[in-house]
Amino acid sequence: MGAIQKSTLEFLNQLKVNNNREWFERNKERYRAAHENMIGFMDSLIAEMNKVDNIETISGKKSLFRIYRDVRFSKDKSPYKSFFGARMARATKWLRGGHYIHIEPGNSFIAAGFFNPNSADLKLIREDIAHDSKPLKTILEEKDFKKVWGTFKGDSVKTAPRGFDKDHPDLDLIRFKQFHLSHHFSDEEVLTEDFVFEVVKSFLVIRPYFDYMSEVLTRDMK
Repeated sequence: MGAIQKSTLEFLNQLKVNNNREWFERNKERYRAAHENMIGFMDSLIAEMNKVDNIETISGKKSLFRIYRDVRFSKDKSPYKSFFGARMARATKWLRGGHYIHIEPGNSFIAAGFFNPNSADLKLIREDIAHDSKPLKTILEEKDFKKVWGTFKGDSVKTAPRGFDKDHPDLDLIRFKQFHLSHHFSDEEVLTEDFVFEVVKSFLVIRPYFDYMSEVLTRDMK
């Protein structure tokens, strides 16, 4: 079972304060070791998730984002990310919702949901909430769900979206442009042998939300 090593967090900590190409080149072997450690962790996570879900991401290597930053349009010209980020996509057009894993000393978290729904999907979600918000609210208010995932973290519009009543009682939900949530872990939790299972357990808690959204977004496709 792939576990995240202390040396991986130590590398990221030092990269954060030495974010330059010279230091990175001198420490390339440490980066490779940390990267391989994350590949092993994600391979294990994908394998465990596929026991309870249908993940189309084929490997830990494919799940990981590049550590190199795109600085073309950023004031911050630091060339490297001081974290490892990875994502897992659910398979088939019927299973909606995305998983994200972020490993960073002092700021490790998982996120799940709908990060940038296209305009057609966003319209379907908003219309379903406007028609009957009870199914979604029941999921969001469930005790374990609130304990693990809290409330939506996504961006929202300032007023009512076009075509929706500004006095709608569920405008607070309708206004969202993104419908994702997150859950943080301490460094101590990240480094435990069973961290991969804790991540899987957290993603299982959000499954009813994914099931609801999948039904909303595929209803007209059946």
